[in-house]
Formats: sequence, structure tokens, C-alpha cells
Amino acid sequence: MATKYIFVTGGVTSSLGKGIISASLAKLLQARGYSVTIQKFDPYINIDPGTLNPYEHGECYVTEDGAETDLDLGHYERFLNVSTSQANNVTTGRIYYNVIMQEREGAYLGKTVQVVPHITDEIKRRMLLLGESGEYDIVITEIGGCVGDIESLPFIEAVRQLRWELGVNETCVIHLTLVPYLKAAGELKTKPTQHSVRDLSEAGVQPDILVCRSEHPIPSELRRKIALFCNVKQNSVIESIDAETIYDVPLLMRKEKLDERVISKLKLTHKAEPNLDTWKEFLGKLKNPTSEVNIALVGKYVELPDAYKSIIESFVHAGSANECKVNIKWFQSENITDENVASMLQQMDGVLVAPGFGERGFKGKLEAIKFVRENNIPFMGICLGMQCAAVEFARNVLGLQGAASTEIDAETPHPVIDMMEDQKQIKQMGGTMRLGAYTCELKKGSKAYSIYGKSKISERHRHRYEFNNKYLQAFEEAGMHATGINPDTGLVEIIELQDHPWFVAAQYHPELKSTVLNPHPLFVKFVKAAINFAKSK
Repeated sequence: MATKYIFVTGGVTSSLGKGIISASLAKLLQARGYSVTIQKFDPYINIDPGTLNPYEHGECYVTEDGAETDLDLGHYERFLNVSTSQANNVTTGRIYYNVIMQEREGAYLGKTVQVVPHITDEIKRRMLLLGESGEYDIVITEIGGCVGDIESLPFIEAVRQLRWELGVNETCVIHLTLVPYLKAAGELKTKPTQHSVRDLSEAGVQPDILVCRSEHPIPSELRRKIALFCNVKQNSVIESIDAETIYDVPLLMRKEKLDERVISKLKLTHKAEPNLDTWKEFLGKLKNPTSEVNIALVGKYVELPDAYKSIIESFVHAGSANECKVNIKWFQSENITDENVASMLQQMDGVLVAPGFGERGFKGKLEAIKFVRENNIPFMGICLGMQCAAVEFARNVLGLQGAASTEIDAETPHPVIDMMEDQKQIKQMGGTMRLGAYTCELKKGSKAYSIYGKSKISERHRHRYEFNNKYLQAFEEAGMHATGINPDTGLVEIIELQDHPWFVAAQYHPELKSTVLNPHPLFVKFVKAAINFAKSK
């Protein structure tokens, strides 16, 4: 069958959860036997989010092929258990860049290059790209931002044109809006939804289905009112009430029959009822834990948890696998000192030092690592967290005074962490780090080997600096072993402390490969170690 296209737009306000609704719908359709993928179109002019501060945009999610993308792609992968790629995230910046490069090459010779048709044609080309591969029955496209924003207009116009070009039953538009509850009036208000749909209609796109976010149930008379004034069928007004966890949303959308409405609109052949048994099993374990642990997340962006979104979700997956409630305790690394580190961390059952860039909070991370190393508290370091573990060990065990990363101190006498050779000549910041999946070989008999249960793994990276192998022998002799090595470059991927119950740090980002169906083994075993530590206390 020809690929069908679903477009998910949003109105009233941002952060309503278009990504979660898109991922939940995709999960339901996948569970029925359809082949589904999701793509995100972001309206900002950055080529990708790789150079954005996490406070601006949350986590930068990295795909297998090394694309720096929006954090919603993480939701897509976690829900569908399928990898995304460069093709699944497109920005306004990328669209304009492609058009301008073609103009410079003479592709539009003699033509005046304009938003319509040239920009919209490029948007349409990218919207159809995944569907033309023949791999997918359905492609869901999430349009970032809000309807009515100036920067979203070319995307909405492209959707309007595609609806006309592809035909009435080949596309479906789902519009996500807010139905707020006014406490003073004691009632839900539909006017914001009406205005949002009016804005979308004025741009030439009539939604087929409305998904209405609300803190309270939406009664049938209110649904009828929304349907009447927004020109949709009453059974296409879908309630999306606040959920206990994002992983409840596919079941809530199933109860609201969102998947059935989409199948009906797209005239899809009905396949089996969605099989969500493994999903329900995951939720059952998540909601009925038999144990509880407190894990410290030490980082520099803790004021915005979305900066560590994949880590948070990896703990959810690992918690369910261990039937354990994982309480994440947030610690701003800038605030940790030699004087207060004990009072902050001594009640923790595990400590994770998070990734990041730059000097801010670096000293606090070193203090946290020193404390957990000396007190046998389970520890996990990711990317910069691994590099901090190496610096702390060099200073306090090997006695290398002034040891540092050259990212933090370019004049350090002991650069135990140094810029990768192939990074030293690079001037451009965007998309030039070591990105994407690389192979790592694990040493048999190591903790890393026992965690993964195999000798060869593949993990995703995002870094410019690496462990300096000139210091490797000294580290090994002192009990800090490199147990994961890239076979092609000799890059140290994993270090672990010999005489410690659980001290493992990775240069790569394991959180990027954890899904509901496949919780990442590093997180699963780390939580297990935290459970054992809590019992021993």
C-alpha cells in the first residue's frame, strides 16, 4: 500500500506534549502491525540543536548515524524501540541551507527564489522522504512550535499543499490544544481551542482530529461544543488528561480510540487489535515496586530536568526492570564542596555524574566522585562524568598535582584528558564532534563484560575530548582499569575501579539506547547495585 501521512500540530501553548502524543499514536499503530516512523520539523533557524545551550532547548539527542537532534526523537525511539536517523529531524535552518546551496549551484537559474514555492517545496520533499523509502506504512510528522507563530507558517503551508496533492484519504491532521480549567469560574474553557483551530483553518488546514490536553475530564457536552465550533466529528475530539507517567499515554489514547479514528480517516485496512501486553507488564512493574533507592544526579543543568531527559527515562526503564522505585535527587555540581559533600551524598544509594561541557561545576563533580570512591557508594559516570573520574583518580590516587582535562585547563602539566587528534584542526562548532555509534570491545572478566554479557558492543558518542593513553599504564597499575576500548583508535571507552563494589564510567552515552522494551544494561545493573547498597546499610 502507499504510505499514509499523519501531521501533528499544536496550538495555544508550547510543551503540551506533541512528541508524547505522536509517539503514543505510533506505538498503538505499531502494536496493530503497521510499520511506522516519526519525524520532527523544528521551526528554529539553527541547522540542528547541537550548538544550543541545554537551558534553551533541553537535551540534544544523538542518533545512530550521528545526527544531533531534538529530544523528542528520544521519545520516538523509547516508545517504538526503533532507531531514528538524520532524516527524522529537520529544522528551518536545514531547509533554508539546502535551498540556498541549490541556488548557489544554479539549480534555480533565472528564477526568483521565494518562500513559496521553493522553501515549501523543500519542506514537502523532506516530509515525503521517509515514506518514499518503501519501509513504512505510516509516517507521522510532528510540527514544532505553535500554530500562529510566524516561523511555523511555511510548514503549515507545506502541509496544506500536501493534503491537496496526495488526496483526502492519504493524510490526517491531528491538532493538539489546551482546554484550561479556570478555578475562579470552576469550569473548563474551550475558547483557546476554538481560536487555535481558527488560526489553523485560516492557514488553509482543517484538522481531522483534536487532542485536547486538560487537567480535568472533558464531559460529552463540552466535546460536542468543541466539535461544533471547530468543525470536526464529536468522536474525533480526544481527551488527553494529565497522566501519572508518559508511559500511560498510549493506553489512555487507546481508551479514547485515537488509533481507531486515524485508521478510519486514512481508510486503512484493519489489522489485529493492538498487542500491548509487554507494555502493560512494564507499567505493572513500574507502578508496583518492591524496593526503593535514592540516586544522586550531579550535573550543571539540574534546574532544567529536560537537559537530562534520556538519563531520567533510562532510570525509569531500569527501575521497572528491577521492580524498584528510583528517586532521582538533583545536585547542582557548582554547589558541592569539600566541606558539604558528605552531608549531601552520604544518604544516597548511588551517584551518577552527568555529561556536560565547560568548566562550570567541574570542581564539584570531582568532589562528588572522590567521596563515592572513598566510601564505596555505587558510581556511574557518563562522558564528562567519566573524564572527571579520571581526573579525580589522577590527582588523589596517582598524586599527579594539577592533573586536568585540557578543556578545563589548557596549561595543565598532566593532561589525563586531552582533545582528540582529529578534533584539533576543526574550527566549526556545529556537527563536528565525535558523533553517533562506534564499536567498543570489552575485556573478559571485567564488570563491563558481565554487565553486557558479550565482548563487542556499539554505543553512541558526543564528545571532543578523550582519555590520554600516555597515562593508561599508571592508571592500570593503581587499580583503575580500562575495560572498554575502541578497536580502531584505541580510545578508552570504559573505566572501572578494581577495589570498589560498583564504580563504572563510560565515555559514550548509554542513556541514548535505553528503551521500554530494552532497558540499558548499564542502568539496570547500576540500579541493582544501588538496591544492594541500600540493603547493606
